[in-house]
Amino acid sequence: MTKTVPDNDALLDSPEHVLSTMERDGSRRWLRPRLSTGSWWQRRRVVAYLLMVVFVVVPHLRIGGNPVILLDIAAREFTILGRTFLPTDTLLLALLMLTVFVSIVLVTAIAGRAWCGWACPQTVYMEFLFRPIDRLFEGTVGKGGKAKRSGSAALQIARFGVYVLLCGFLAHTFLAYFVRTDQLTEWVTSSPIQHPIAFAVMTATLGLMLFDFMFFREQLCLIACPYGRFQSVMLDEQSLIVAYDHVRGEPRKRGKHTPGDGAGDCVDCNQCVVVCPTGIDIREGLQMECVNCTQCIDACDDVMEKVGSPKGLIRYSSQDSIAGKAKKMFRARTIVYPVILLLLMSGLVFAISTKSGFDARIIRPGGAPFTVYADGTASNEFRIRLVNRTSEPQNYALVADQGEDVTIEVLDEEKMSLEPGESVLVPVHVTFKGSMTRGSGRQVVAATISDQSDNVREVEFSLLGPR
Repeated sequence: MTKTVPDNDALLDSPEHVLSTMERDGSRRWLRPRLSTGSWWQRRRVVAYLLMVVFVVVPHLRIGGNPVILLDIAAREFTILGRTFLPTDTLLLALLMLTVFVSIVLVTAIAGRAWCGWACPQTVYMEFLFRPIDRLFEGTVGKGGKAKRSGSAALQIARFGVYVLLCGFLAHTFLAYFVRTDQLTEWVTSSPIQHPIAFAVMTATLGLMLFDFMFFREQLCLIACPYGRFQSVMLDEQSLIVAYDHVRGEPRKRGKHTPGDGAGDCVDCNQCVVVCPTGIDIREGLQMECVNCTQCIDACDDVMEKVGSPKGLIRYSSQDSIAGKAKKMFRARTIVYPVILLLLMSGLVFAISTKSGFDARIIRPGGAPFTVYADGTASNEFRIRLVNRTSEPQNYALVADQGEDVTIEVLDEEKMSLEPGESVLVPVHVTFKGSMTRGSGRQVVAATISDQSDNVREVEFSLLGPR
């Protein structure tokens, strides 16, 4: 016999908000945060507009004829600060990625989630471009909060049209980091029929941006982005975060406080909650959802000024500072991370500075190791892997450093001319005096390879011959 459980006999009571963007019944809680235009917001706005300009301008800048940043995945070329990296640059790419990763860890350990609140494109465009557009159509310009205008069809269509235009511009700018600007311009000015794949990629990028900024919004930070989950291992009690001073603020009491009533400075006005773009209550302590946007600081400072209490009830601080412990600038994280970062950057600079304008590597193919001739000479067969790293076509010359004792013959001269970024295998025939390998059967020799741009590399290889 099956026992039924009454509908009102729930096993667990659901909290009011399962997530900051989800109601108890599982429905979406749409956030319309109020706007607090305090000093921190003013600073963030200046930084945000500067970053928007930088984002648009960078793909068009050049260093030595190369883009400042170009991640050409199709061509397998990655240009950073005018320097082109190829898939064969395993060490350089590894050092670069490790340097970026350790830099993020170091900044987080010292300044908390400064990236999320001040520089992340999601935050910058959401809070300083798309939310202002929403407030324009909802009649809450400069204030935010609950919409004052009904969402008529005309307003919704107009808002969608503005979103499409802005997301289309941002999508093209974003793709300019992966496709050269001249190629992108050609695609934009020509018919989509001539480049259907590129058009499909552009359409998909536009669709993803529309989905993000119109629907997903702050949920990207709360659900999809892993950075918030990593902060628990990157932060410590001395890390700078946006924090509520519970020592000074508790116990909370609504309304005006009087001396001796035992209440803390917090008047429980809830303004720090209604301005939060991720919908959390900063008074509940350090939370994964907090992106350090400082809106709660501005809102609380404004309330403290009105009630005659000192500002800074919510401020940039650390957990130890709130608890009254001494500040420690030098601790394990702030010593070990900079040392690791310095070593990585030194290795990266050294690897880049010693990198030639081309790669050259001698490879011994399979088959007979050497051939001996009647006149006492011997020969080896090799292949040279050449990679042109410059932005111009190059012709290469190959000369043996041992003079008349060693002769190198290029079997396919046409392969010694390479286009920018091209990689080829050049077959070569090396002839040498058989006496050079007498005794050990091996002799290390060198050859010099040069191009038209005065880049020179010396490569060593072993000749095998009669003992």
